[in-house]
Amino acid sequence: MVSERSLEVLRVIVQDYVASREPVGSKSIAERHSFGVSAATIRNDMALLEEEELITAPHTSSGRVPTDKGYRLFVDHLSDLRPLSPAQRHAIETFLGSSVDVDDVLARTVRLLSQLTHQVALVQYPSLSQARVRHVEVVSLTPRRLMTVVITDSGHVDQRVVDVPAETDDELIAELRMRLNETIGGLGLTEAASALTGVSERFAHQHGPTVDVVANILQEQVTANRQEKLLIAGAANLVRTEEDFHGSILPVLEAVEEQVVLLRLFSEMEADQRGVTVSIGRENESFGLGETSILASGYSGIGTSISRLGVLGPTRMDYSSNISAVRAVARYLSRTLGDSGSAS
Repeated sequence: MVSERSLEVLRVIVQDYVASREPVGSKSIAERHSFGVSAATIRNDMALLEEEELITAPHTSSGRVPTDKGYRLFVDHLSDLRPLSPAQRHAIETFLGSSVDVDDVLARTVRLLSQLTHQVALVQYPSLSQARVRHVEVVSLTPRRLMTVVITDSGHVDQRVVDVPAETDDELIAELRMRLNETIGGLGLTEAASALTGVSERFAHQHGPTVDVVANILQEQVTANRQEKLLIAGAANLVRTEEDFHGSILPVLEAVEEQVVLLRLFSEMEADQRGVTVSIGRENESFGLGETSILASGYSGIGTSISRLGVLGPTRMDYSSNISAVRAVARYLSRTLGDSGSAS
């Protein structure tokens, strides 16, 4: 059983080690922190922490570093989350608020989160399984080249350029636009894909091949992005922290590149009372990420299910600041996607 003072000693060991990357000794704790007890007493507390496998000696020096178990206890008892500064909050609002669509806001989010935390940032693309078709637009670029645009109620916009087998005119374009919106407007994406089958039968025979080409491209559009994928930024941050990995960082970089591993890990993480999930070190061993920590939080928008965003880095990371950043960005992203969905 760890006493309150021992827990406090663990807290300062974690914080000092994260800040300096140097093993922490009892003398420096007594000098730098106001415990009101001697270095000898601190050494006794550290001995108890070592017995509990919460800290360890990396070599023969008197200093100690946290173990994965120590980081876990530290995070579980972490109450003093470091709040974002007004400048950071303003940066989030400004950076995300100026995005033009879902793709843009997610690209901005992953870059921003990487900058705030100095870790690898991950944003799971929102699942559109619950989204509905809000509007379909067909635009003539040339008589034989059209642009099709699908807008969902979640604010997602997908546009494609398609070449058609016969020339089109304004009358056919208007009829296409009207009938397509009648056919799939308001439908969920799966239902919309099915409803587009055979839509050419509603048009004059000579327009059938052209309508078939347009319907096929629209089927691709309404089923796009339903496969889970991640946007990633800041992989270079792993190289900057290479000293924190005992072996090669290559397996970690490969896992980042192979998104299926991270998506599976995301799917198994459950948020705590702070709305953030933290998976530390050996807890990630089955995913080949035994020397990393992953912090994640959920976000959502209109018409989308809960998706995740987070950061990945070495176990030696600033958990307080990073949890605050992940949680804040997730909240702003949900708000931004909600606003964009209702405004579009």
